[in-house]
Amino acid sequence: MSIKVRGYGGRRRSKRPSRELTKAVSFFEGLKQKIKSLSPTAQACIPIAVIIVMLWGVAAQAQDAPSTEDQMAELKIGLDTMWVMVAGMLVFFMNAGFGMLETGFCRQKNAVNVLSKNLIVFALATIAFWVIGFGLMFSDGNPFVGTSGGLFLSGADNSPATGDDYVGIFSSLNWTGVPLAAKFFFQLAFAGTAATIVSGAVAERIKFMEFLIFSLLLIGIAYPITGHWVWGGGWLYTFGFWDFAGSNVVHAVGGWAALMGAAILGPRIGRYNADGSSNPMPGHNMSIATLGCLILWLGWFGFNPGSTMGIGDGSAIAHIALTTNIGAAFGGIAATATAWIFLGKPDLSMIINGILAGLVAVTAGCAFINVPSAAIIGIIGGVLVVFAVGFFDKLQIDDPVGAISVHLCNGVWGTLAIGLFAVGGSEAEGALYGPGLGPNAGLLFGGGLGQLWIQFVGVAAIGGFTVLLTAIFWYALKFTVGIRVKPEEEMEGLDIGEHGMEAYSGFVKQSESTQSSYAAIDPVESSTY
Repeated sequence: MSIKVRGYGGRRRSKRPSRELTKAVSFFEGLKQKIKSLSPTAQACIPIAVIIVMLWGVAAQAQDAPSTEDQMAELKIGLDTMWVMVAGMLVFFMNAGFGMLETGFCRQKNAVNVLSKNLIVFALATIAFWVIGFGLMFSDGNPFVGTSGGLFLSGADNSPATGDDYVGIFSSLNWTGVPLAAKFFFQLAFAGTAATIVSGAVAERIKFMEFLIFSLLLIGIAYPITGHWVWGGGWLYTFGFWDFAGSNVVHAVGGWAALMGAAILGPRIGRYNADGSSNPMPGHNMSIATLGCLILWLGWFGFNPGSTMGIGDGSAIAHIALTTNIGAAFGGIAATATAWIFLGKPDLSMIINGILAGLVAVTAGCAFINVPSAAIIGIIGGVLVVFAVGFFDKLQIDDPVGAISVHLCNGVWGTLAIGLFAVGGSEAEGALYGPGLGPNAGLLFGGGLGQLWIQFVGVAAIGGFTVLLTAIFWYALKFTVGIRVKPEEEMEGLDIGEHGMEAYSGFVKQSESTQSSYAAIDPVESSTY
């Protein structure tokens, strides 16, 4: 068969069927034969299957695609949640920094004990905060404590809804649009820090089990109550008290608890003489202490910027990271210079504690101050920590790592600094925060004494309550089960007495007499440990 078609120029030519058409005809002929070979039941199913496929396609076409607004809202929640979780993980990693720092500052024979406390304390904090602490701190209640439940992270909550759309018992956290689990994880990392601060101040002479019991009481009861006053919508929040990331809520509270523990526990054997003079007990490994400081410095970029609990346009995160770093840098430099001038040498332990002092001091106001103010706050913190170490030493309050000087003294200083350096809320373009979203302007920025007075009241109230409650905890433990190891255990070392193992098994040990002889010829060591 041929098909005649008219070509160009009026001439006729013939064209055979295309190869593709031939293949299609062959395919359908074969399909027809295969269908005929099927059973009648199978043949009856074919039209039904075709109808289902056609209706399925129509239904898919009829579905409304999510609006751009809904997609952007979900994306924002996802990004904010990721930021909060990563920041919380950085804060969690600070536990490694505390472990390295405290172990390096303590003697070799107590290394296992210090490491064990720093490792187990976050596990205990997790349990205590999950069971009761988070509910007491953040659930709705009265001006002094949360009373709406929240035990085991239970209770009504429709996070990540925010503002007026939020329905639940954790209204104090309705300003951040992340799931409840993310809120809990981030706040848990902060709670663990408070307990870790105590560990260093009572090192080398406290019973292991009794320290664990105190940590449960601190994180389950004391820390959440004062935390509710500030971050849980309590009376200090309504009073106008501000602490952005925890100079007072976390560090000073841990410092007050550490102060009471060190005072009630008493100094290490041989630390002080009858005439009041002190004997140096230098740390055994400044290398890991330095590593611990660097880890803490890194973790603070989750501690402070992460307290935004949201990304926003990123400007707040960047500003907070900058003020945090400036505070640390100037704190370290100031402590180095101060130690060099007054102690004769640039003591590494003071450099380390100066950096940490600057970080603690800038934590409260990092979102509310400008960069030059962060530098001033860091400088004062660095100078303060050097003299605070000597001050507590004269009081015969034995703090092997300087935790009280770093966290208590600079936690208080940083909180008060808001009353001096806060720039004040403004609607102007480029302002750090709007009216009502932060503290009033500080004294040095034209705001008068109002905010400074509020900060002072908050510091005194939190300090007084924490001292009272933690003293009750310490004395209750002391007069029931005892909190101090036996003298022979302390002399031998807590690694053997409490844990039955050594951190450096097989390594040559430096004798106590050799350490004392070395420290005796080093005036810096004699002044700072």
